[in-house]
Amino acid sequence: MIRILLAEDQAMVRQGLKMMIETDPEIQVTGEAANGKEAVELCGLQSFDVIIMDVRMPVMDGLEASRTILSRWPKCKILILTTFNDNEYALQALKIGARGYLLKDADALELIRSIRSCMAGGLVLEDHVAANILPGLISRPSKEQVNRSLTPRELDIIRCIGEGRSNREISEELALSIGTVKNHISLILEKLELRDRTQVAIYAIRHELV
Repeated sequence: MIRILLAEDQAMVRQGLKMMIETDPEIQVTGEAANGKEAVELCGLQSFDVIIMDVRMPVMDGLEASRTILSRWPKCKILILTTFNDNEYALQALKIGARGYLLKDADALELIRSIRSCMAGGLVLEDHVAANILPGLISRPSKEQVNRSLTPRELDIIRCIGEGRSNREISEELALSIGTVKNHISLILEKLELRDRTQVAIYAIRHELV
C-alpha cells in the first residue's frame, strides 16, 4: 500500500483529489493537511510514502513546508500539485528537492502514474512545466566543468536521471542490477555533494548531459 499525505487548503479539492487517487486500490490517502504547518506536523507523527503538496496555502506555503520536511526527513518524496504553471515556483520546488511538479488539470491516471513514478525514484514534470523550465536550465552556462572524478558509467546514470528515469528503468537500459544502480547513485551524490536525485537531474541539465 502506498501511503499519501495530501496537503491542500481547500477541503472540496482535497476530497476530489482523494477520490481520484484512491481509484487505485494500492494507493491510500492516510493523512490530510489544510496548510504547510499541518503537513510538517503530520510528518512528525506518521510515515508517508509520497506527500502531495499544494503551493499557495495559509500559515505556511507548500514550498516552505517542503523545505522544512526535506531538511528533517530527507528521504520523503514530495510531489508538488498546483494550479500555477509558474517557472519560478517549479524551479524552486526542484531545487528544494521535490520529486515533481504537476498541474491540477492532470487527470486521475496521470496523477496516479506520477505518484508511482515518485515511488520508483523518477522525476515528474508535467509537459507544460517541462517545456517552460527545461530550456531555461539548458541555456544557463555551467559555472564549472563536469566533475572529472565521475566515471563513464556514473555519467550514463546521471544522464538517465536527467531524463527522469526510475532506478528500474536505469537498470534495464544499462543492464545493471537495481542494487548496483543505487550504489552508483550514492557515489554520485557523494562526489557531487548533492542531496538527492532531483539535484542530480538539475546537474545533468545544467551540464548538458541530456
